[in-house]
Amino acid sequence: MTNQLEDLQINIIYSKRKTISIELRMDELIVRAPKGMSRYEINKFLSEKQSWIEKHLAKLQEQRSALEQLPPFTMDEIRKLAAQALISIPEKVKKYAPIVGVSYGRITIRNQRSRWGSCSGKGNLNFNCLLMLFPDDVIDYVVVHELCHRKYMNHSADFYAEVERVFPEYRRCQKWLKENGWVYISRLP
Repeated sequence: MTNQLEDLQINIIYSKRKTISIELRMDELIVRAPKGMSRYEINKFLSEKQSWIEKHLAKLQEQRSALEQLPPFTMDEIRKLAAQALISIPEKVKKYAPIVGVSYGRITIRNQRSRWGSCSGKGNLNFNCLLMLFPDDVIDYVVVHELCHRKYMNHSADFYAEVERVFPEYRRCQKWLKENGWVYISRLP
């Protein structure tokens, strides 16, 4: 179900969950609600969260204005980041794989708009070259995240328990990616 509220698109996702939550993106408010929750209850929740939404929307609009001042990455910059990633990322994978207790296949560096990393069923790992612009611990988190997919090919509680076992600070890095990652993606040509 989708409604337009001024310039903000509201998407409601119903699922088997017990609580309601919201996630604000540039032009979209994602509402995750329990199956069976009425539209009235959702609207009441959004009304209660209106000041939070307005505050964070203003912050996002400031970020967008700043972003519009940044030039897109050149193909030469992307090539340099990929070359750097081809050296750095395999070293990190080699470091963390024994800690996670997994093997892995091929490591590929890509220029992706939607993912920081991925893990195939065959154990091949893909990483975004833009990671080279991130803080070192955030890169470590992405590597650990993908290696943990060698044990759990999902985002279950068991998966995140394994991520936390290996990398206890993962939530801070996850938050950094959520808050800052889109700035880098937006600069791709």
